[in-house]
Amino acid sequence: MRTILLFLLFLHTLTLSAQKPVQYKISFPNAVHHEADVELLIPDVPAGALTFRMSRSSPGRYATHEFGKNVYDVKAFNGSGSVLEIRQIEGDVYQVEKHDGTVKITYTIFGNWVDGTYMAIDETHAHLNMPATFMWIPALKDRPIQIRFYDLNRYNWKVATQLKSTENTDSFTAPDLNYFMDSPVELSNHHLISWKDRNTDNSEQIIRLSSHTSDNKDVVSAYAKMVERMVKEAKAVFGELPKFDNGVYTFLQDVNTGNAGDGMEHRNSTIITDTQVGIAGNEVDLLGTFSHEFFHAWNVERIRPKTLEPFNFSHANMSSELWFAEGFTQYYGNLILKRAGFLTEKEYQSILSGVVNGVLNSPGAASFSATQMSRRAVFVDAGVSVDRNNYANTFTSYYTYGAFIAMGLDLRLRSEFNLTLDDYMQALWKRHGKPEIPYTIPDLQNVLANLTNAAFAEDFFRSYIHGTEKNDYVKLLANAGLELRKANPGMASIGNLMINVNPADGKYRVSSATMKGTAAYEAGIEQGDYILKVGDQKLSDSVNLNSILKKYKPGQNIPIVFESKGQVKNSTVNLKESETLELVEMTNNSRKQIEFRNNWLSSKIK
Repeated sequence: MRTILLFLLFLHTLTLSAQKPVQYKISFPNAVHHEADVELLIPDVPAGALTFRMSRSSPGRYATHEFGKNVYDVKAFNGSGSVLEIRQIEGDVYQVEKHDGTVKITYTIFGNWVDGTYMAIDETHAHLNMPATFMWIPALKDRPIQIRFYDLNRYNWKVATQLKSTENTDSFTAPDLNYFMDSPVELSNHHLISWKDRNTDNSEQIIRLSSHTSDNKDVVSAYAKMVERMVKEAKAVFGELPKFDNGVYTFLQDVNTGNAGDGMEHRNSTIITDTQVGIAGNEVDLLGTFSHEFFHAWNVERIRPKTLEPFNFSHANMSSELWFAEGFTQYYGNLILKRAGFLTEKEYQSILSGVVNGVLNSPGAASFSATQMSRRAVFVDAGVSVDRNNYANTFTSYYTYGAFIAMGLDLRLRSEFNLTLDDYMQALWKRHGKPEIPYTIPDLQNVLANLTNAAFAEDFFRSYIHGTEKNDYVKLLANAGLELRKANPGMASIGNLMINVNPADGKYRVSSATMKGTAAYEAGIEQGDYILKVGDQKLSDSVNLNSILKKYKPGQNIPIVFESKGQVKNSTVNLKESETLELVEMTNNSRKQIEFRNNWLSSKIK
């Protein structure tokens, strides 16, 4: 029986290897107006109707996106060049029924949005996220893929990508559709800086920084040294780099004020789009995205939730694990920069203060668990909508929520078990990441139980992952000689409202949603209302809300007049104490506290 199975496996492998690749060509005759022409040649098409489509989801994104809206002039031909009739089944799904075993599809696509999700074309570059650019054939997703880029010499462009290069500098390959869709491309006159990293098994891999920027190569080279140190610090968390396909990892950076700031991880590369004028003078600010996205090379790309495996390009991908996949990555993104020496103590304390405020002062986190917040990603992860939402009271970012949980677990492991979160991440790497075995939440709990004990792991996941309880961060941070306290004790507040002056009538309009538990919410004030008078004073150019509230104390009841939907309302606000927290270093730290903090925040590079 074993011989028969091996023979069948051999035949299957032979069949796959004999499959002719799907061939893509893309050219840019009208780059100045953000258009590309795409040709897709499919040989050995199975009998029957052939369905082809654009994606609605993209690796690293969890909400749906209508990439098909920018596709037009779609045509299809058979092997002899005859025109085939196309049926548009859905907005982004097409079908041809009669063909001769070969089908060629052509279309034009428009793109003018530089981030990690969409695509953009102009005469300076073509910034291509593959699901936003290329149609694909669902029935042939296991076929190998070849792609050729045209007009490179016309625009003085070079190719940066994780796709495997061929002998021709304009041609690349992918083993299947999944890898192809996960391989962004930057065509530009970029600077390319490379360095080698030697892994624990003595193998060498290449790390590359491709930077499309107005900065000169000396600036990019100096910045690459900073990125290299960040890479080493991230590597120290796990003890080794992943085995990158083809032995190469590429940062695809684009820096321009017209960009949408973003970072998007992929298996052997990452897109990073920055909104600054250039790298020079902004190095540390830019490193935050680099640090976060590179940590994904372990956490998400290889330590991968089972809910995202395999990734579906046709609809939103739901996951309950994003508090870990994104949140723990968020925690380490900043911790690595602190360990690498790019953040001062005060800067890092400010970051942690933001994380703590983002959860402890969030109505959403008080009512919904980290797993529930993760599942909201299908709506909030760059999802597009025009109607208002109630996220101010129902949602806390799984990035922030997860970073908050990660910090609590790290500090508890250090104070209760003489372990660290690094130990936990290494254990997960060995159990799930390195062998690439997708995990579930029970798997995460089991690894923690093996590292600590079953009772601790069960309580931690029940209370803080599935539940809404919060660790005692005042106590935990005190171990590191840090005090978590009210930033403005005794200051009266009606809530952290954003108030803008309406230029048409000079009225002061509430432009943010009001949050549960605040004085403004309890008084009935809503987004879009106009605050006319607080206490005995009207709001004006010379008298703002903060200056009025300085006259009062928390607990006082004062009248407030506001306009809602054209109706003037009189109400009363019960002033609260400002809930904003801050993290500061305690005076007279003990030797034990200093040692604890140093072990937590100091470099791990050996």
